[in-house]
Amino acid sequence: MPLPPRRASLLAVIGYAWDAEVFTATDVIETVAVTRSTAIDVIDELVARGLVVELPNARAVGDYRKGRPARRFALRQDAAFVVGLDAGRGHLTATVADLRGTTRAVERVVVDADDDAPDVRRREAERAVDRALRIAGVTRGDVAAMGVGVPAPVDARGESPADDAGFWTRMNPGFAPQFRQWVPMVKVANDASLASVAERTLGAARGCDDVVVLLAGERLGAGVWVDGHLLTGAHGGAGEMVAFDHVRGVDSAWGFGHRAVELAREAIARGTLPPSSVLHRSAPGELEGRDVFAAAAEGDPGARRITDEIGGSLAIIAGVFGSLFDTRLLIVSGAVADGAAPLIEAARGAVAATLHLPAPEIVASALGADIVSLGAVCAAVQEARRGILDLPQFAQPA
Repeated sequence: MPLPPRRASLLAVIGYAWDAEVFTATDVIETVAVTRSTAIDVIDELVARGLVVELPNARAVGDYRKGRPARRFALRQDAAFVVGLDAGRGHLTATVADLRGTTRAVERVVVDADDDAPDVRRREAERAVDRALRIAGVTRGDVAAMGVGVPAPVDARGESPADDAGFWTRMNPGFAPQFRQWVPMVKVANDASLASVAERTLGAARGCDDVVVLLAGERLGAGVWVDGHLLTGAHGGAGEMVAFDHVRGVDSAWGFGHRAVELAREAIARGTLPPSSVLHRSAPGELEGRDVFAAAAEGDPGARRITDEIGGSLAIIAGVFGSLFDTRLLIVSGAVADGAAPLIEAARGAVAATLHLPAPEIVASALGADIVSLGAVCAAVQEARRGILDLPQFAQPA
């Protein structure tokens, strides 16, 4: 159903303001299909609503030459704020940002992964968000929208389906209704999907419509974009990696760090590590994935053997996604991305043999360990852009 003309003009102009730094009515006329009178009228209404601020004119900033100086405007990016929450199994990361997604505060909390009762998860999540708000000097009433990422499939209602172990519903214990009690707009989504939103907005996937973002945490997840659309599925399970339990050469959805540690421990136990390998210096129980990746980057032969094997699995994963979705780009993201160069190098050399279509390019993410929280912020900004005109504090003045 088409929008009423006034509503359409308001959305178009506020959308333009959101992306522009400083603009004039002429800039709006040249970019948005509105007349001069409509442009001026809509801008004035957005100023009155408190979403746009009028800046000193061209004369006042020394850019005036002759004629009437142009009125200059900008989005009031601190008119409201958004929150992004990465609600991982063993950690919570809450990020507070302004309407353009500029970070104001981040709060990271380690939680007991085994104490995942629904009331505990909800309480800890709320506590992390409130701490981040206090650090940012922002009140709950200032929050327009929130994004939440969870390690589970999530449907359009923000709910997760039940699985045999009940893990998905424990990871998403009703976050949508919980936060909607005080946040006007809440988007709960799969964590890998939000990582892919971050990459499309801020990272290596900007401008790429066909991309898979692998979130390599304790287990693997994937956000899949085809023709510029994020795939979700009937129950939010698009990109669920359990399918790779049945793919020879991958055999499980465990994350790359976990697999590196397991392979290193097996090699130590079997005595198959080269004597010169630095991995001998670590007790098997103390090994971490980043130790193996760092050693491989330094050329350690035992560690390189391990990353080559994992790189072969990554090549198969890239080939499967490439064959199913004709993907141009596959991004390895999450905390493991910083040390993923050796396994990506191995995967690049093997991926072409796994499919008939042109092989996707494989790269590491540069967005760091907080990528899910950043993606949740990006999703919250998208929600705010769609619905901010309907918030009571930005209602049209009488």
